[in-house]
Amino acid sequence: MFKALGNFLILLTLVGMLTPASLALVIFYPFFPGLCYKISDYIVNVCSRRLFTIMRVYKNFRLSFSQENLDALPKQFIVLSNHQSLLDIPIFMNFFRGRDVRFVAKDALGKSWIPLVGPMLKSHGHCFIPRKGGSSIVMQRIDSFSKRCLDNNWNPVIFPEGTRSKDGSLGKFYSAGFRRIADSSKLPIVVCVVDDGWKINDIFHVMENMRNINYRAKLLKIYPPAQSKDEQVAILEEARALMQEQLDKWRSGAEA
Repeated sequence: MFKALGNFLILLTLVGMLTPASLALVIFYPFFPGLCYKISDYIVNVCSRRLFTIMRVYKNFRLSFSQENLDALPKQFIVLSNHQSLLDIPIFMNFFRGRDVRFVAKDALGKSWIPLVGPMLKSHGHCFIPRKGGSSIVMQRIDSFSKRCLDNNWNPVIFPEGTRSKDGSLGKFYSAGFRRIADSSKLPIVVCVVDDGWKINDIFHVMENMRNINYRAKLLKIYPPAQSKDEQVAILEEARALMQEQLDKWRSGAEA
């Protein structure tokens, strides 16, 4: 009973915190995109920190961000990472605090039944990839996204697995989206890894599985801009190996 009551209180707090911003985005997005951009900034910079604080207090939800190599980040860059839950998005927004990051995501996320998600991501200029429509449409959207990133000093984040891992294991990496962004932006490449998010990738079991989560994020390596397709493919292959190595260390207890 106490567990159920605690979960109810957390949900009530979160709903109270996010509902006004969600309603404002839904109402004003079609008419005032500039205002919605400011609301989205408020959600990213204020609400997300409050969200993680609430989860830490009530669920012992922890964030473990390695600060190693963050000082060496170039002015602008592409982020490659594994993908475990929808929280990966606010996780990276907090991990790279002070640097604007934008994500490549499936268009279903932009049409999400969660009122906050779609309008927020749209107003912030993220890239939505359609499941159907052909490769030419996908590449056009990625090219447009790359241009927006360069023009606004944003840092594109791409998950080469293409979907969230259900059990924390690394899936197959797909190269097309990454190679297109690398070609059109000519930016350095930053490889990161996250873990423990897979335990809450099912929204219907978030409250059940959230207790004692230790959501980790770490920067693994920084590459200069890739000069050829072969370099891009080699970076992607090495990035996957580096992620797997780090996941193995964390899960074996070899690294806290």
